Amino acid sequence: MPLTLIRPFAGLRPLAQHAAAVAAPPYDVLDSEEARVLASGKPWSFLHISKPEIDLDPGVSLYAPEVYAKGAENLQRTIAAGILKRDAAPCYYAYRLTMGAHVQTGIVAAASVAAYEANRVRKHELTRQDKEDDRVRQVETVNAQTGPVLLAHPAHDAISKVLAAVTAAPPAFSVTAHDGIVHTLWVIDGAADIEAITRAYDSFPSVYIADGHHRSAAAMRVAQARRSRPGATKASVHESFLVVSFPIPEMKIFDYNRVVRDLNGLTRESFLAALDGEFTVEPVAELARPRTAREFSLYLPGQWYRLGLKKPLPPVSEPVARLDVSLLSDRLLGPVLGITDLRKDKRIDFVGGKRGLGELERRVDSGEMAVAFALFATRMEDLVAVADAGEIMPPKSTWFEPKLADGIVSNPLWE
Repeated sequence: MPLTLIRPFAGLRPLAQHAAAVAAPPYDVLDSEEARVLASGKPWSFLHISKPEIDLDPGVSLYAPEVYAKGAENLQRTIAAGILKRDAAPCYYAYRLTMGAHVQTGIVAAASVAAYEANRVRKHELTRQDKEDDRVRQVETVNAQTGPVLLAHPAHDAISKVLAAVTAAPPAFSVTAHDGIVHTLWVIDGAADIEAITRAYDSFPSVYIADGHHRSAAAMRVAQARRSRPGATKASVHESFLVVSFPIPEMKIFDYNRVVRDLNGLTRESFLAALDGEFTVEPVAELARPRTAREFSLYLPGQWYRLGLKKPLPPVSEPVARLDVSLLSDRLLGPVLGITDLRKDKRIDFVGGKRGLGELERRVDSGEMAVAFALFATRMEDLVAVADAGEIMPPKSTWFEPKLADGIVSNPLWE
């Protein structure tokens, strides 16, 4: 098979009658105790594979060899029981996420590690060594990619045409997750459809990682380690990694807000006065969600404010500096509150926008935090601009919803 940006693969997926029992939240959105509770009484939940510590003593380290081994054991147990079955031939899959009125439909595929290495699959985040190491050990031990990377691609008529035709037929299965998100899967196994999708993706100069930077980096490391194995070729299964790719116009990013524990020694009055050089400050009587990019909202106990920029934006040639998250850091969090390292400073925390502005009020009014900042959601065009420039977004810049489910389709690394 010629090397392409993506290729079909023989996926490992639940039989239709077991799909609801298998599908689980992504491994990295739950802690171990939450996973234990959610998987209780559900022996086929994919959490037993993606969070296998739930089947071991709570005192065992999350990174102990027996944790990874338990995940591999649970995967093989689920296959042996006939819950999961691998497709007989390579194919693509159509994957639809439905969250209320929002619908997005994409392609499940195996993306090229070589394309990732060549920056054709583009990044916008830094990765942490410990988290990469964890995913490498998990993939090597389980011998499968069980967590998909979320990609974004430009809209393309040929892809839309195939998806419209495929999704007009009954799906392989459809499940409603515990959070109300509906996950629907169709198999795309027609030769003409496979060829059309492959060619369409090859027309893209690049595609973009939305979520899953550690999973993609781990896939590259696994591939690099396996290239020295006897019989390894550029077409070996380890040369691809599991992705779900959606058209950019259908992607939904929520705001990612900030809460800070103290005012850096300032009183309420002196803090507000310190903002005057960079921001207009307007008190408002109700919840103040930012209405546009480059507008911010501020909450102090009992009072919301709208903040507007007084000074011009950085030039277009500096896409990271123009991000709302950067503007807030560069013009307020750093100079006024003394927070210069978002990754390490314990005084700041982050709240996904799906939790609402009421969560910001709650954390401030409780006394846990002194001040909250609500931001306008990062736009997809901003993410693309940063990735195309080869730059890195600040931490906690994007919160994608709806989330993919684990267990819908996995990519086995055995031939």
